[in-house]
Amino acid sequence: MTTSAIPANSPAGTGGIPVVPAGLPDTGAPAGPPGLTDRLNGLDRLVQAGVGRLDQPVLDDAAALLGRAGQRLRLSGDHTVVTLAGGTGSGKSSLFNAICGLELSPTGMRRPMTSQAHACVWGLDGAGPLLDWLEVDKRHRYARASALDLERADHSLQGLVLIDLPDHDSIQAVHRAEVDRFVAIADLLVWVVDPQKYADAALHRNYIVPFARHAGVTLIVLNQVDRLAPHEIDDCVADLRRLLEAEGLADPRIVTTSAVAEDGTYGFRDVLVDTVAARRARTERLSADVDRVAERFADYRFDAEPPTTVDDGRRADLVQAFTDAAGAPAVAEAMESAYELRAADFVGWPVAAIAARLRSDPLRRMRLTELREELRNAFTGPIGAQQGDVDNALQSVTESLSQELPTHWGRSVRTAARSHATEIPEDLGESLKAALPSFNVVPRWWWLVKTWQYFLVLVAVLSVVWIGFLVAYGVFELGGDDPGLIGEAGLIPYVAVLVVCTLGMGWLTASACRNLVALSSAKHGDKMEHHMRVGIERVAYQKVIEPIQDDLQVYARFRENVDVALGRG
Repeated sequence: MTTSAIPANSPAGTGGIPVVPAGLPDTGAPAGPPGLTDRLNGLDRLVQAGVGRLDQPVLDDAAALLGRAGQRLRLSGDHTVVTLAGGTGSGKSSLFNAICGLELSPTGMRRPMTSQAHACVWGLDGAGPLLDWLEVDKRHRYARASALDLERADHSLQGLVLIDLPDHDSIQAVHRAEVDRFVAIADLLVWVVDPQKYADAALHRNYIVPFARHAGVTLIVLNQVDRLAPHEIDDCVADLRRLLEAEGLADPRIVTTSAVAEDGTYGFRDVLVDTVAARRARTERLSADVDRVAERFADYRFDAEPPTTVDDGRRADLVQAFTDAAGAPAVAEAMESAYELRAADFVGWPVAAIAARLRSDPLRRMRLTELREELRNAFTGPIGAQQGDVDNALQSVTESLSQELPTHWGRSVRTAARSHATEIPEDLGESLKAALPSFNVVPRWWWLVKTWQYFLVLVAVLSVVWIGFLVAYGVFELGGDDPGLIGEAGLIPYVAVLVVCTLGMGWLTASACRNLVALSSAKHGDKMEHHMRVGIERVAYQKVIEPIQDDLQVYARFRENVDVALGRG
């Protein structure tokens, strides 16, 4: 049985560990409890989903755990890291030496005796990178070349990495920081207490309570029981157990030891042997860490099933709000009026149009017949809709939806809804502009009516000219003999009736066509508004609905990954 310092060029003194900030590698070693890999991957997805949404300290703690887990699982799975931690005078260094069989860690009355972590390793193969990751100084690394006790060879400690830590209550801040670092990464936490100070407030407040959920990888060692009478040992253990259970450490494991008694460490040694043989402490520790972090993520979800889409009612309200904000009804109404005015140029009675030109017409001065092009030119920027109206519409669609979500996710949905808020007014204007040219075609029947109306005008004009000839040749006998149809004065009444009928037919045609135009202009306005609404719906979906639904899907997957990280999925 020999003990020696581990040289720097030995397998236990080589190499560093690449830092893996997230994700779980394929270690090739025993994976431990089923689901640990899935749980860590689920936790990684929680961190990714929570970026920009959840509180940063929670994300930082989870990311640190993922990095630590990735590094630990890349290292030797055949070694179990056990830390001996305790307060001043608890005797942890003496216990460390007793287990190792040699005086490796300094002991004495001066405090603190242990200023740096000391490590003793049983089994060198693969221990070097692990000790490098633990940042144990090479001067304080020791190796056991054989079993601890040949008489107890069936209880081999092969694979044990036993670490003696500085006092957790040391006056030196660097010592306390060293303890905190190892407590966060050790596979098995061993807290060494003595009968006088086992209720030390610093130990329980700073370590026992925060790590109460780590009961499976926590061992309480009541040391120096040689100072107690046999009946006092039982009372002390019972009181210690009561105190630990009151602080949340379920079914705490407590062993009693005495570093000076001949068989005073056998119980503790047996626990170490069982722990090393099982090779589960590493994954049990990581599972406990995942439990602790995953529960913090569980606070960011509701138990009720969340909405995953924007329902039809909210969609319709949003589209209507955007329609009103863009002024689509007013545009459709204006285009309907422009349609009627333009139709009047084709189907109206030209005689009435000529009469209208002889008097001042304010509508013509306003050039309403050119309204279509003016409207097209208007929708070239954010004036298509006011930003304030758009903001109100976005608030309305997310206000009730966010109430169905936890606070952080409700805020995230509102942010998603406003992710394109500044682009929406211009996009609404472009959608209205795109709808206008599709109706710039004159119906064929307008041309037919216009041709018919001008034919009637021509007939009327020719009839008036005819009457003029009849008056000149028939009444005043200005022409020669037998002027024919232009000299028969008796035709004047008949030609006059033709003029009246022609004018009447033109007026009736214009009147009937106005009624048809009124009907078709209403359909034209409805069709125009429908086309504009289709464009507005597209803008609403692409700029608002889709981002919201994507965010809701992220929350739905977040809820599922919380269950996975908690080991329930």
